[in-house]
Amino acid sequence: MTTAHQAATKRRELGDFLRAHRARLTPTSLGLPTGGRRRTPGLRREEVAQSCGMSATWYTWLEQGRDVAASAIALSTLARTLQLTPAERTYLFELAGKRDPSLPEPQDDDGMDAPASLGRAVAAIDGPAYILDSLWNARAWNKQAARLFVGWLDSGSDRNLLRYVFLSPTARKVIPDWQARARRVLAEFRADSSRHLEDTTLQALVDDLRRRSRFFARCWSEHAVMDRTGGERTFDHPRQGRLFYEQVAFAVANRPDFKLVMLVKQAGSVRRPTVTAASPDRRPRARHRSPPSR
Repeated sequence: MTTAHQAATKRRELGDFLRAHRARLTPTSLGLPTGGRRRTPGLRREEVAQSCGMSATWYTWLEQGRDVAASAIALSTLARTLQLTPAERTYLFELAGKRDPSLPEPQDDDGMDAPASLGRAVAAIDGPAYILDSLWNARAWNKQAARLFVGWLDSGSDRNLLRYVFLSPTARKVIPDWQARARRVLAEFRADSSRHLEDTTLQALVDDLRRRSRFFARCWSEHAVMDRTGGERTFDHPRQGRLFYEQVAFAVANRPDFKLVMLVKQAGSVRRPTVTAASPDRRPRARHRSPPSR
C-alpha cells in the first residue's frame, strides 16, 4: 500500500468518523434551536461548523475525505463540539495525523514525558520497567531500569532506544551478543512502526541512524520483521555482572502510542559475576600439609 493510498484511506475514515458522531447529537445537546422537522437524525453539517466557528464548506470537505489540512486547534474544537470521549479524541488526532495539544508536557526534571499517573504506576513496579512511545523514545521509567540500562536511562543523554542500541559504545558492553540483539530490536521496531510509516518524525529518525551507523543501514535494508513477543533478555552489568530477565510488554489502554515494557527476574536464575583475570597477589594459594607423624 502506497503512502498516498494510506493517506486517502485515513481521510475517508476521518470523514466517516465525523459523520457518525455528528449523527449521534441533537441540536438541543449544543443549545441550538431544533428548527422544525429534519430529514436525517443528528446535527446538520452547518450546525457543527457554526458551533466550531469554521467554514461549512471546509467542514464538508473534511467529511468528504478531501485533501484538506486540519490544524490541531480545529481538531480540538471539533472534539469538544462532537462531545468525544478521551479514546475517541485520541482516534480523531491519529486519523488526522496531528499531535493532541492537550497531551501533557514533560512532568519532571528527569526528562520523563508521560502522564503523572503512568509515571507513578511504573515507579511502583518491582523490576526494571519503562514506557516507550511510537518512536521508541523512553517516556517514563523506574529507578531499577535506570540502574540496569547504563548510558541510556541513567543520564541526560538521548532517550531513544534505537539510538542507544546502535550508537552507544556502552550498549555494546551491556548487551551480550550485541549484533544479534540489535538486529532483533530493529526487526521488532519495524513491525511496530508499520502503522505510521508516513510519519515524518519516523523517517527523520531512520535517516539519522542510517547516516550515523553502517550496521543500522545494513540491517534496515534487510527488511526483517519480528513481533515484540518478549522472552529471555540477558545483560552484562558493569557492577552487578550477568543478569537474566524475562521481558513482557503491554499496550497502555488510554494511550495507544505507548507500550509498557517490564523485565521480570527469571525463576531460579542466579546472578553470575563477570569473570575477570585474577591479580597475581590474589590468586588462590596451594595449601601445604605437614607429613603425617610416625
